[in-house]
Amino acid sequence: MNRRNVAFILLAALAVFSAVYAAKPTAKTEGELVVLAGPQEDWAQAMVAAFQKKYGIKTTYVRMSSGEALARLRAEAGHPSFDVWWGGPNEGQMAAYDEGLIEPYVPPRAAEIPAELKDAKGIWTGIYVGALGFCSNKELLDQIKFHAPTSWDDLLSPKLKNGIAVADPRTSGTAYTFLYTQVVLRGVDKAFEYLKKVNDNIFQYTKSGSAPGRMAAAGEVPVAIIFSHDCVKFREETGVDLVVSFPKEGTGYEIGAEALIKGAKHPNAAKLWMDWALSPEAQAIAATVKSYQVPSNPNTVVPKEAISLDQVKLLSYDHEESGKLRAKLSERFGEEVREGAAAPGK
Repeated sequence: MNRRNVAFILLAALAVFSAVYAAKPTAKTEGELVVLAGPQEDWAQAMVAAFQKKYGIKTTYVRMSSGEALARLRAEAGHPSFDVWWGGPNEGQMAAYDEGLIEPYVPPRAAEIPAELKDAKGIWTGIYVGALGFCSNKELLDQIKFHAPTSWDDLLSPKLKNGIAVADPRTSGTAYTFLYTQVVLRGVDKAFEYLKKVNDNIFQYTKSGSAPGRMAAAGEVPVAIIFSHDCVKFREETGVDLVVSFPKEGTGYEIGAEALIKGAKHPNAAKLWMDWALSPEAQAIAATVKSYQVPSNPNTVVPKEAISLDQVKLLSYDHEESGKLRAKLSERFGEEVREGAAAPGK
């Protein structure tokens, strides 16, 4: 074979290689990303704007509570309109994985995240942590001569008749954390006995987990059951004297997580987002909009306003098991506690 033929073959091979390489999609060539967001609207907006500016990828989002998100993914199975699920308790992502709606992916920066805040198989990777607690309106508590709750049993006081707001676990990851916390503390059947008693004092079940905190700030209820960081946010935003307290028996917590949606139309952009969202640069955005969750990356500066988890008695439980039981326990809540009432927004 002469040199001319060798050169021709090499050029042909190079052309084939270039064509294959050029055809391989990248985050840039996909050019778009759609985020299913669990956190507050302002945090999602700030994240989307920062990602779009940094990478030049058109990025949009829809904010949904955890239960809503799971229902939407079920309805769109095989043809999802979202690429990545960012935020909300990891039980939601685990439940979605069990139904074939999540594709495992381990972002490179996941190596920086502590083992207890990520799934080894890449089903989900933690982006923040927050403790469940009570958010109380001090002025309303003074009016009814009651204190900020420091026990789960405080919620059973007659003084709190029609005085508590909490979300519904069928639509909210926050509310499911409340439900599962009682399961851990009491066992399943006794947990539901307790929840039925609390139900007598509930003013409203909301769709969104953080909505009860806004109700407390607006003077609609003296006590809300929400993640503590949301109470701090609403206190700063409104100037209302909202008191954060925790139950002495121990409380549940969320690992806010991200996951790759199976069948995503823009998987490479989604993977780029997932890696970036674990960086200190991206995680620091939360504090700029008064979202004071504890970031998952140890290299991210923890805002001084964040609740120190060392000061809270956190219950130790299996988040994977919690995720597997979510549908069953939430359905039982609807049947036994809400006595067949539709979930909020249904």
